[in-house]
Amino acid sequence: MVDRDKSGETAKDFSVDVPMETPGFFLKGSAHLNWGMKNRLSRIFNPKSGKTVMLAFDHGYIMGPTSGLERIDLSIPPLLPYTDCLMCARGTLRSCIQPEIDKPLVMRCSTGATILKDLSDEVIGVTVQDAIAMNASAVTTQAYIGGEHEKATLANLARLINEGNLYGVPTLGVTAVGRELVRDSRYLGLASRVVAELGVHFVKTYYCEPGFDEVVAGCPVPIVIAGGKKMPELDALTMAYKAIDQGALGVDMGRNIFLAEDPVAMIQAVRTVVHDGEKPEKAYDLYQTLKK
Repeated sequence: MVDRDKSGETAKDFSVDVPMETPGFFLKGSAHLNWGMKNRLSRIFNPKSGKTVMLAFDHGYIMGPTSGLERIDLSIPPLLPYTDCLMCARGTLRSCIQPEIDKPLVMRCSTGATILKDLSDEVIGVTVQDAIAMNASAVTTQAYIGGEHEKATLANLARLINEGNLYGVPTLGVTAVGRELVRDSRYLGLASRVVAELGVHFVKTYYCEPGFDEVVAGCPVPIVIAGGKKMPELDALTMAYKAIDQGALGVDMGRNIFLAEDPVAMIQAVRTVVHDGEKPEKAYDLYQTLKK
């Protein structure tokens, strides 16, 4: 039997007249996820702005030592203070990124193809358990909607979603676009909605004009845009601004950052666009100032 409070002790106050708050979750489509999922997503997406600047350097898993990533141990660490989240493969993470770095990680889990073959012919090479062992906040693979291996890539994605749900690990669905497909709003809207319906917790897709706002509106979970091929810095900042203005909740940029003339200045300029809503011209001025 529990002892009664002794006389003279401070009286307990349960504030029975103040109902407990039941706040929603800040991230689109995530209100009904479990605590672990929300916690991991709130590391990837900044709770104050609701957005994220992800740094993608997973290109080597299909491209080898591509330009800008010849020495990841030299090119990527200077960018880490300014990124919200890393997206990479486990090999480069383990060998090139210091474990003291406290940044959330989206782990690339697909393998089985390179630029010498059909990129869509992939399997899952890193399990969710492997990703958890490396403290990943999310896992990812890509779906080739409309491609020859559409079914297999959707099966890969479903596997990650199912395993991730067991452990509270979110899945990022990447909408890969084969050479035979057009990156217009009709296709990107279809691909984004398909992977969202499958159960991914956020989507990485391409920005398009016109109709990107409809792509975002038709997707019930957050969208971050891929940076794509290298373009002039002002163009990349403009693309990021338009995407955020039309509803994207972040960017996952690689080549448009680490191939910039000054990568450290560029990632800071991208941050002002994503988190502060800065216009591209002012962000480019910041880039030029930091570069000097």
